[in-house]
Order: sequence, then structure tokens, then C-alpha cells
Amino acid sequence: MAKAEDKGGRVSSQAPANKPEKGRSNTPGPAEKERRGPEDGSSESGRRPSGSSARAQPGGGDGNRRRRGSRGGRSRQGPPGSVPRADDAGQNDDSGGSAGQDAGRRGPGTPATEAGKDRNPELPERSIEGRPKSREAAEAALVRRKPKIGDTMPAPSSPQPPVKRRRRRKGAGGGGEARPVEAVLADEEPLELDEKTLRRRRGRQRKGKAVGRYLMCVHVRPEATQIAVLEGRALVEHYVSRPADDISQIYGNIYLGRVQNVLPGMEAAFVDIATPKNAVLYQGDVQYDREDIDEGSEPRIEEVLKPRQMIMCQVTKNPIAHKGARLTQEVSLPGRFVVLVPHSRTYGISKRLPDEERRRLRSVLDKCKPAEHGIIVRTAAENVTEEEITRDVVRLLKQWEQIEALAGSQRRPGLLYREPDMAVRVIREEFNKDYRGVIIDETGLYDDVRDYVAGISPALADRIQFYDREKEELPLFERYHVHQQLQKALDRKVWLPSGGSLVVEHTEALTVIDVNTGKNVGSSSLEETVFRNNLEAAVEIARQLRLRDIGGIIVIDFVDMEIKENRDEVIRVFRDALGRDKTRAQVFNISELGLVEMTRKRIGEGLLESLSEPCEACDGRGVTIHEELLG
Repeated sequence: MAKAEDKGGRVSSQAPANKPEKGRSNTPGPAEKERRGPEDGSSESGRRPSGSSARAQPGGGDGNRRRRGSRGGRSRQGPPGSVPRADDAGQNDDSGGSAGQDAGRRGPGTPATEAGKDRNPELPERSIEGRPKSREAAEAALVRRKPKIGDTMPAPSSPQPPVKRRRRRKGAGGGGEARPVEAVLADEEPLELDEKTLRRRRGRQRKGKAVGRYLMCVHVRPEATQIAVLEGRALVEHYVSRPADDISQIYGNIYLGRVQNVLPGMEAAFVDIATPKNAVLYQGDVQYDREDIDEGSEPRIEEVLKPRQMIMCQVTKNPIAHKGARLTQEVSLPGRFVVLVPHSRTYGISKRLPDEERRRLRSVLDKCKPAEHGIIVRTAAENVTEEEITRDVVRLLKQWEQIEALAGSQRRPGLLYREPDMAVRVIREEFNKDYRGVIIDETGLYDDVRDYVAGISPALADRIQFYDREKEELPLFERYHVHQQLQKALDRKVWLPSGGSLVVEHTEALTVIDVNTGKNVGSSSLEETVFRNNLEAAVEIARQLRLRDIGGIIVIDFVDMEIKENRDEVIRVFRDALGRDKTRAQVFNISELGLVEMTRKRIGEGLLESLSEPCEACDGRGVTIHEELLG
């Protein structure tokens, strides 16, 4: 740092100059030359010798080059004829400038040795009074001003990591993902019934044990829960439920969907319900307000639904293979005794109930039915009190209010209502006094089911039993021969008691069942042998349809019978056997070719699909191609 003394005896310090300003020449003008004095040979003595205590200019630059970006400061040249300031003396001393510049600063009559002696005078110590004692204190005391146009921002001292922008998730209220409404299975305060009513509902008992036609076994594994329903000792139904399965087992769930596209030629629309495959909504399942449609004409689907329209819908068929789920806009909420149909005029009572009971339930519904919603009374409502039905209706109304509130806050497709687990759903749909027991081999599920049954049917709570795996010698399914019957149900051939057989074949369009006499040779006549064989086949086919959960179009090839009365009797027995199946079916009479055509509602994947996967070698065809003969 160069030092100089002004007229008042004060010492001033000058910062070393940097590179010259762009476009400014280092050659002094005429006024500068006159102020500095003549440049002669005596100026060489005023140059700073090497090894001087003064610092050398970095980069070897000239001393009169001002700092880049400054406004000139003290090194700025004044107009011609101006008087130089006193504090300009000694400026650019340490730059190794010419002798003429040194002589100009000393002025005439000043010896060079005196100027050199006073070139580096001692400075007083810097005063720190009133200054911050630390960097943090200085930062806290700094008064920051708002940035203005033209300000520059210093580069960061260290590279900053990239800032990750958090993507705002859409959902209810624009916040996180909203949780769907869960089914409320029972009231917090169970209804207390009198002893007479409980005794009537307990069902039959023999030697202190419950007596019933059916038995339900629930086997819980980490990967899946299996439910087997036995009629006597024969397996008639089997269900597989996998944990947290919101993709394939979605029957009964309610969604808020977005219409993706409408196909007038197919009279259907594809709807996004936040599942891997879009669901399909047919024209017959679309709900609309008749006031918005011209009278006298049935509206087309493109007039009711538009792309990107948000609709509420319910799954009526699980996705199967490459097909998506099937939807309906007529939403329904099932309870234990009634089914609530929101915003509908539906009014019905199960046809399986006797006429006297139907009349009693009709009078009960007139008192508890909501004005704006529909009600369907289930078979389980037989002999239940008016208070029980009313509590069931009120519970379902609260669930519907929650679903509507969630649908109003959502802005994208998502699940609104989730049905309970398969075990609870099957018990809700089927469990009654005809079941002699429900046996469960897992503690948590046993507690849930027992609490549920105790809340809705206290008289049947003692039929829920726990099967302790550690104390029992055999697993639950092994003890009741469930696995053995499942192995037979997966075979394509089924043997009949008299020696005949059934052959079940699945195709893309339908299922074919062929009836054969096999080893059954009879004793009296061919017609009698064929007739008895077909009667056995009719009962077994009805059981196999329930057990294998076969749906869609089914064609049965019975053995030809000549007598019309025999053909009619076989169809009657077949329909009676199907009557115990809760899945809706339609059976036609035997055709002239001896074929029976029927349909059975398909809800989900069948037994074979739930317990198997297609072969990787043949892709499910059952044959392998000889590639060496084709190439």
C-alpha cells in the first residue's frame, strides 16, 4: 500500500491500481504532462529500486491503471487547466512509473531523497471501537436493502446442491391422497334382545352342539386367505382372498371415475377408475335424469356421457384376464338385513321369504324407508325386529353421506368405498342358522368375525369357533378333506357315483360339459340306464358350477334320451339343484340335439384361475409344437 502526506500533515493510503480501464490509454495528455513536470534524465533517480519495501504491482501493470469497474476515483484525470487535489500526491507511486511522474509529484525544488524517505511513513493502529466483534454479529447488524435492477449477485463460495422441487400431489382438497370409506359392520352399542327372541334364532341343536347343513372353514396364510364352504362333507364353494388386493378383487367397490372415451358403435364407454385397466360401462348401466332428455326417446350413450366427465360408479364384475372391470352407475350399499340404493325409487323384498313374512317386512319398510333412497330387504331379514332393520338403514345412510362428501372433494379418479375382506363379506352374505359353525385358524380374524357376528346376530355368536394350529394334529383343511376335494375339482374329469363321468372343457367363448356313461352299464334297459346317469350328472354339474365358479355361456351335452318325460325330469332336477346357488343362472330346455344351454353370472375369476397360472411353455394350450418339423 503506497502512502503520501497531504498539506495538513495527514497520511493517506492508496490501494494499488489494477488493470487499466478498457478503452483508456496509459499515455498522459498535454495537461497531465504539464502538471507532472518535464521528463528528463533526472527522473531516473526517483524510480523505486528493486528490493524496496513497497509492494510491486501484481502482474507488472502500470501504476496509473485504475481498478476495473470503479468510477475513476483519485486517478481520474481532471479537465485541462484544473488544479490537482492535495490528496492526489503520491498516487500510483508503487507502480514503477516514469521519472517524470515522480518529479511531477515532488514538485520543483523537492529533493528526490526526501521524497523517498517519506514514501513509507508509519501508520497509526486501526481503531476497532464500535465495530462488530465477530462475523455473525456483523451479519446480524447488516441492513439489507431490496435488490434493484443492475445489481450483481456474487458467485457462491461452494457449489450448492440442486434443489429438488416437491411435486404437489392432487387429491381431496388438493392435498394428500384421501382414504376411502370403509364399511361399518356393526353399531358401537349392540342391540340387546330378549331371551325368547334369542332362543328362536339360535337354530337347532343336538346334545348341546349346533346342527346345520353347512360348515365354513377359513384358513389364513400370509399370501392368501382361503374360505371353504362344505355341505355335509362335500365341498361346494371355495374363495381365495389376497391381502390389500385393490386390482383384481374389487367387486362392490365404489369409485370416482373419469370417462376416457365413448364408443357409440359399441354402446359403451371406457372409464378410468385408477386401476391398471380401464373399466367398461355399458349403456344399460348408465343412470341419467329424465328431465334432461327429450320425452319419447331413449337417450344414446354419447348424449349422456362425455369424455373427461367425472362420474360415480360401482364395480359389478371383477377384471378377468385381458378384460377390465364392469361398472354400473346404480350404486348400492349392502348391509346385513337391507341394501341401500341411493337416489333411487327401488323397493323390494327377497322372493325367497314366505308370503306372510314379506307382508310383515313391507309394513316395516313403510316406516323406516328414506324418501330419497331405495331399499331392498335381504333374505337374512327373516324374523328380525323393526329396530334392527332401522339401525341397519341408519348405518348405511351415514356411510353414504361420507361417500358423497369424499366424492365432492376429489378432483381425479380414485377409490371412494372399499368392501370388507372376503371372509367378512361371505359371512355377511351367507351366514345364518343353517350353518353349524364357522371355524377360523387365525386369532386376529377370529376376533373380528366374532365381534361382527355378536353385533348383528348375537344368537349365532357361539357358532364362531377358533381352530388352534399348535394344539391340533392336522391343519384345518386337511382335517375336513378340503385339499383333497380341491385337487379333484381342478381335474377336467369328474367321476359319478354309478360309474359315469363328466368332462369339463373351457374355451374362449363358453364352457362345455360332456356327460358320459363310462363304467355305468345299468341292469334293465338302455333308456333307464341313460336316465339314471343323467340324473346323477345334473346334480353333480350344479355342484361343480358352484365349486369351480364357472360363469358365462355353458353348454351341457347329456346322453340322448328318447322319452320326453325323462328329459323334462332331468331339467327339473337340474334347476332344483341350481336353486341352492346364490349366483343367478338361466337354464333352457333340452334341444333336439340333446344339448342344454344355460348362462351363469360371472363375478370373478374361477377356481382354476385363482389357483394356477398359464404354462410358459405352451401358453395354456396344453400342447407343444414340434419346431424342428416346421423349420
